[in-house]
Amino acid sequence: MSDAIFRMLADDGPWVLLVFYLLYRDLEKDRATREIVDRSTKILIEMSTIIRERLPGK
Repeated sequence: MSDAIFRMLADDGPWVLLVFYLLYRDLEKDRATREIVDRSTKILIEMSTIIRERLPGK
């Protein structure tokens, strides 16, 4: 496994590193976006619960 990685780096070094770097950045952006969406979802759930509790009963 490590021989294959070293061979890739020797043949196409900068391009391989660039691809892995871009994939890593994409993963970090995805994590940040997912965290924001989760936080927003929790806030919307709280708001809907509060509104539902304050509505007059049937």
